[in-house]
Amino acid sequence: MTVGADYSSEPGRATDARVADLIVLGLETSCDETAASVVRLSPEGEATVLSSVVHSQIDDHAAFGGVVPEIAARSHVEMIDGVTRRAMAEAGLDYDGLDGVAATAGPGLVGGVMVGLSYGKAVALARDLPLVAVNHLEGHAVSARLGRPVAYPFLLLLVSGGHCQLLEVRGVGDMTRLGTTIDDAAGEAFDKIAKALGLGYPGGPALERLAASGDGARFDLPRALLGRKDCDFSFSGLKTAASRLASTCETEQDKADLADAVQTAIARQLGERSDRALKEYAEHNSSRLFVVAGGVAANRTVRATLEAVATKNGFDFLAPPMAYCTDNAAMIALAGAERLRKGLVSDIDTAARPRWPLDEQKALADPAHKPGRKGAKA
Repeated sequence: MTVGADYSSEPGRATDARVADLIVLGLETSCDETAASVVRLSPEGEATVLSSVVHSQIDDHAAFGGVVPEIAARSHVEMIDGVTRRAMAEAGLDYDGLDGVAATAGPGLVGGVMVGLSYGKAVALARDLPLVAVNHLEGHAVSARLGRPVAYPFLLLLVSGGHCQLLEVRGVGDMTRLGTTIDDAAGEAFDKIAKALGLGYPGGPALERLAASGDGARFDLPRALLGRKDCDFSFSGLKTAASRLASTCETEQDKADLADAVQTAIARQLGERSDRALKEYAEHNSSRLFVVAGGVAANRTVRATLEAVATKNGFDFLAPPMAYCTDNAAMIALAGAERLRKGLVSDIDTAARPRWPLDEQKALADPAHKPGRKGAKA
């Protein structure tokens, strides 16, 4: 078995794809959503979502305050067939109408990743369709293109529960990392602090709702990496300080005020580091588009802060529609279709990967986290 999701080129397929629409089934099972989607990609690069079905496991994990990998994997096994059948029915297609199958091959909870990837392999083998193993993060990177036509290149802030990165995006498979978190991701900080406040799971949306009635000026939270001249992030100090303060909150108003302070602090750091990256990006690129994607991009305070930073630097700001910020299969189908258009398909023995950096070369040469047996993280 190959270690990664390697791609082989099929020139004939690429030639055919340039002059016709491509219709691709996408499958996503990297965490706690079982999702399937059918997307049509025109020769001009316009994406149309024909169906998008997402089964959330929130109820399965709520009692534990977070995602339990084994429960997640078992739920994916139970749901993947029904979710896929529904996506195909809503698209009004049978499998003969597909040009390819795209499935998340990592990074993520590897037990769940294996479910969707194995199902995608089965469909590809049974229907003689090309398989495209997709990097889940690349799906987020192209997700803004689901809302409207977006030309490459652009600067991307990918901010989610497990990842926080700034990347130059020139197309699928062609991205350069400018900065990454050296410890925790922004979404992880949201969730862990929300748990400390007793807000339950999922924590990020609950903290945002609570913050709406708070006054964060009451709390002085630490600001990380102010003296560093790079574009990296750090949220562990904020997470620790806020979690300690949470234990001192006596009233609901105390909790609301702390939630507002946390949300403001996270948005501020994302804005400060993005401001640096925008300036660096502008020195070498004529493009002036700043894309923010990932689950944290659904937070309204974060969006407003980042949009203001983009405007200050003369960049247009774009985030995916709310439905495509969190994990979904439409972004996987689109990334797969774009790869298929280039003639890039995956071997049927491609393995699931718990870790899979978008800029793998830089992740290995300049790792923010020590690579382990699972490979480089980011």
